[in-house]
Amino acid sequence: MKNVYDVFMERGFVEQTTDDEAIRQLLDSHEITCYIGFDPTATSLHIGSLVPIMALAHMQCYGHRPIALIGGGTGLIGDPSGKTEMRQVLTRQQIDYNAQCLQQQLSRYLDFGEGKALLLNNADWLTKLNYIEFLRDIGRHFSVNKMLAAESYKVRLEKGLNFIEFNYMLLQAYDFLYLFKNHDCVMQMGGNDQWGNMLAGSDLIRRMEGKTAHSMTFPLITTSTGHKMGKTEKGTVWLDARLTSPYEYYQHWINTEDEDVERFLALFTFLPIEEIRQVRGLTDVRLNMAKAVLAFEATRITHGEEAAAGAWQASSLAFQPKPVAEGLFPSSTIPRKGGSEDLSAIPSLELPLETIRSGVATNELFFQTGLCASKGEARRLIEQGGAYINDVQVASFDEKIDTHHTDALGIIRLRKGKKKHFLVIVK
Repeated sequence: MKNVYDVFMERGFVEQTTDDEAIRQLLDSHEITCYIGFDPTATSLHIGSLVPIMALAHMQCYGHRPIALIGGGTGLIGDPSGKTEMRQVLTRQQIDYNAQCLQQQLSRYLDFGEGKALLLNNADWLTKLNYIEFLRDIGRHFSVNKMLAAESYKVRLEKGLNFIEFNYMLLQAYDFLYLFKNHDCVMQMGGNDQWGNMLAGSDLIRRMEGKTAHSMTFPLITTSTGHKMGKTEKGTVWLDARLTSPYEYYQHWINTEDEDVERFLALFTFLPIEEIRQVRGLTDVRLNMAKAVLAFEATRITHGEEAAAGAWQASSLAFQPKPVAEGLFPSSTIPRKGGSEDLSAIPSLELPLETIRSGVATNELFFQTGLCASKGEARRLIEQGGAYINDVQVASFDEKIDTHHTDALGIIRLRKGKKKHFLVIVK
């Protein structure tokens, strides 16, 4: 059986570690406990959190025990890492509610039954600390000069770092110490912007317990075009189906840039790396097949098999047929055959037959569906060649759309550019 550290390396998870070989030997010698912290600043995590989540899932698959730590205590202060300004301070009630939501969400990725994984909230111990004792026992091990040299603090010093945020490193380090002592946790993992905080935790354990604990960071994922993972022009892509529907989630992944497909398959699916490597050199239709597999597998992991199959089917029926990459990904559970035509997952608008029978100007229709914010924007889109009806480019903004454009199901398919689709259902 592979060492999970080798899996992390070949799939692109590892950015920095305290000791590559020591960690590899540790993971190879026996089952260990590791942890990653999740910030409860919202009721849902977004796809920017998927790399840490997938890392915990891989650890569990290889027999190790992951701890998903909800930052209910540290969330009351706010992590300055990667932030140019102080984040909004949430109330204890808001933090507690968000933490409950995240606990439910993480249960979809990890098996918390029979002690196979732990779901903890650092509010359980941080909110009970005595400040004077904390300064005496913990604070004395930290050098202010060394803390100010950390990247997370240097960025904030330019715009102002308040004392509350300055304490964050101490609290995160204490979390690691607490988990080390109470749950035998010997490794912390997280985004590379947490490197300074994680090293502080390992160092605190060494100073107070005289033992070694390791840290591993993941690269901060951006797309090939430089965009931050989880952010799109339409906003954040959430893991909660109530905030981002399974269909929208699927569409996000199927629109992955060509250069990112292999990397994202390795990071965001459990497909064998040998199958993923076959993506290299694929072009055109076969590369689009790989994108469909990525979209299906990513959606299945987050929303379940049924929702993923529904999103795949709806996408295939509404727009261009997407054949499956037969032979490329035998481990994928993507459906090989379509079922009944259920288009309920696709963004749509119902219009009465009388309206369509008399004809609707194309720019009016694109405005009514919300594909364009105004009729003027719709007109510009059409003039620039970016509007399509049933995959046919619209020639003129005042071109009339009528019953001749409906298919056998009474549906008209609209498309804005390459990625934004909409259905008009004629009743």
